[in-house]
Amino acid sequence: QVQLVESGGGLVQTGASLRLSCAASGRTLSSYGMGWFRQAPGKEREFVAAISTSGTGTYYPDSMKGRFTISRDNAKNTVYLQMNSLQPEDTAVYYCAVATQTWILSRTGESRWYAYWGQGTQVTVSS
Repeated sequence: QVQLVESGGGLVQTGASLRLSCAASGRTLSSYGMGWFRQAPGKEREFVAAISTSGTGTYYPDSMKGRFTISRDNAKNTVYLQMNSLQPEDTAVYYCAVATQTWILSRTGESRWYAYWGQGTQVTVSS
């Protein structure tokens, strides 16, 4: 069983940056792709980014390209999400999850290819 704990969220102003962390315990993450998702109040969960096992492969939906960067440190069993130029519409609870399928599938961002979701970290961007 894998436990994921997200951290690094908070209340920031428009244009600020945050780096979210997703720390894992119970299993090494180096064998798994990982993903970040977010969910705003009243909205469906949204795919933010995915990263391959080695970290050499990353994928972002078009709406997330340019401001968000996913990375990982397998030695620390941790995945990161660097968020720059934050906007009020980025306000959401951000979750990380373990990809249970191949990179070809997990980079599509479909939730069904992910498991072991963390509890999330709140990001609030004020205007």
